[in-house]
Amino acid sequence: LQIAGLVFGGIGMVGTLAATVMPQWRVSAYLDGNIVVFETIWEGLWMDCISQMGLRLQCKFYDSFLALPPPLEAFRALMCIAVVLSILSFLMAIVGVKYTQRTKEDPQGISIFILAAGVAFLLTGALVLIPVSWTGGSIIRDFYDPEVPAPLKRELGAALYVGWVSTALLIAAGAMYCHF
Repeated sequence: LQIAGLVFGGIGMVGTLAATVMPQWRVSAYLDGNIVVFETIWEGLWMDCISQMGLRLQCKFYDSFLALPPPLEAFRALMCIAVVLSILSFLMAIVGVKYTQRTKEDPQGISIFILAAGVAFLLTGALVLIPVSWTGGSIIRDFYDPEVPAPLKRELGAALYVGWVSTALLIAAGAMYCHF
């Protein structure tokens, strides 16, 4: 169970990092079926990208931190904290698995690092879930809102799915370590 938690936590850690740096949080949605689409727009936490016919990709980092909308600033902060916390959780889990001592007096032999890693993995999962789900909810709300013009409608990007899977793995790892 400890090794499974370590594997889940490691994959969740890598997924958290990937979701943080990926530019595909919001992807352009083309609703007219008879238009040939040459460009795809990706919007991420750190940059916007335009893919032209899948051959050329141009990305531009956001110019100013002060010009960003407050939710985007908060999502950036939460994801950066989640990346750092997931790395620390993974390291604590490694130490806990390595130094768990089992004796005849204490057959469970749980290390404090195991419990700390479990709580940290659960917290990391919550930190990733908030910006990913909030962004997904706003995309879906705007997509079905008749007041939003069609060129501004977006679809769920790959980074959101990576974030949701990472959240599930981190929470599973945390639950495994807290179960001991």
